[in-house]
Amino acid sequence: MTEREWREASDLRVSRIGLAAVLATAAVLRFWALGHGIPYSVGVDEPEIVERAFNMMRSGSLNPHFFDFPTLYIYVQLVVSIVRFVAGAIGGAWQSLDQATTPSFYFWGRAVTATLGVATVFVTFHAGLRWGGRHALLAAGLLAVMPLHVTYSHYVLPDTPLVFFTTLTLLLSLVAHEKNTMGAFALAGVTAGLAASTKYNGAVALLMPIVACWMTVPSGSTRLTRILVTALASLAAFVATSPYALLDLPQSLNAFARITGDYRLNPPPADAVWILYLTHLRLTFGWPAVLLAGAGLLLGLVRFVRGPGHLRWALIVIFTAVYFTIVARQNAVFARYLLPIVPMLCLAAACAVVSGVSLLRRYEIPRAPRTALIAALTIAALLPPAIQAIQFDRMVAKQGTADLAYAWINANIPKASSVVLESRTILLPPGLYRSRNITNLRTEKYEDYVAEGVEYIVASSQCYGAYFDAPQNFPTEYAEYLAMFERMHELVRYTPSADHPGPELRIFRIPQSLIPHP
Repeated sequence: MTEREWREASDLRVSRIGLAAVLATAAVLRFWALGHGIPYSVGVDEPEIVERAFNMMRSGSLNPHFFDFPTLYIYVQLVVSIVRFVAGAIGGAWQSLDQATTPSFYFWGRAVTATLGVATVFVTFHAGLRWGGRHALLAAGLLAVMPLHVTYSHYVLPDTPLVFFTTLTLLLSLVAHEKNTMGAFALAGVTAGLAASTKYNGAVALLMPIVACWMTVPSGSTRLTRILVTALASLAAFVATSPYALLDLPQSLNAFARITGDYRLNPPPADAVWILYLTHLRLTFGWPAVLLAGAGLLLGLVRFVRGPGHLRWALIVIFTAVYFTIVARQNAVFARYLLPIVPMLCLAAACAVVSGVSLLRRYEIPRAPRTALIAALTIAALLPPAIQAIQFDRMVAKQGTADLAYAWINANIPKASSVVLESRTILLPPGLYRSRNITNLRTEKYEDYVAEGVEYIVASSQCYGAYFDAPQNFPTEYAEYLAMFERMHELVRYTPSADHPGPELRIFRIPQSLIPHP
């Protein structure tokens, strides 16, 4: 029996109704409350993409002058901006580029991200068919309700597109192994290059077509030739979609060096990074699914070594292990960095359920108990992440602390006032206020704010919260914040609650007597 003919589950019948239900669920969870926070409380780093794409449309320049991540998704959003502008012009919203403003473009950009999130579920299903129909449906269903993926499918950020391209690379690497042609391997290399052009860590995806090249018996060319062609196709895709990485080489290299330096030189967290990431996985998957994913990876390791299914398991195990090792060696820890391995873990968990239970046939356990066990494990795997995903959507659909603070500012702070806001929790319209956002109030001294003529300051617990929660662990930071707060007059405070989620926000006024006047 050949590998293509082998299936660990005998049932390969694809349920169109089941797939439609999974995709519908994925769409509902990703488009639910998609417009939350627009325009004054968008996600962190969303303006880096939306505003740059908008400004590129207005200027006609394709150089983003920004290389914290590659430019593919900025270019995608540039196309979205052009389409949105044309639609707005047809609808009478504006008659020139000067009349358009960036808030009108966020929702369309988010819709593209959400669509890519749903497409990733579809791609995961088709990759899962290499194990079996039930494997594919369960893996796609698990990704559809995965809260980490649902969350970042709501924002114009490169993380969800990165997951799409890495998962597509997995699928095309499997297809290349089946077709065994140079063109198929090159196409898998192209999608790996697109992953790298979305975020730099996407370059790890190139491992999958390279492993597929090496483990596939060559037909008409050598393994090394195929690997070289695949790598060149990947490089060509990267350069074509991030051209200014070469055309503006000094700036792109400086940005890359700074980013890698930040990852390496940031103060290490109190706990080991790999433990923190395992905790993130446990929180997003829930205990049943994360244990099943671990069991699936162990099963995959055995199958990678002993077969059957050497190649398909090699792709998942090697990519997951290498990618996790890379992010676990960085001192900057964010749950979204784990997103590229989430579809792999969903496939592993599905295999643990279906293939693991199928092993019980060796002990002559009747079909009915095995089916019941699969159903129970499926529910146990899907329910916790589904509840979390729904809770997230319900939360962002509520009026949050940022909504309340923005409404208060709009009603009570005179227009043209000078306002400094901590973090990007709130973005004020530049035409109405003289405002700027800073990462942390402590980066400048209180006297500097006074000398600058700042009248109002908005503090966010996203920045000061850790110091106020444990002042004994951060005595210097706590004292600096407390001294600054005591020298200003607190006008209003919005504390998060079940009805009003978000960070605690405090709005202060610097005493008028201290503000220099011309």
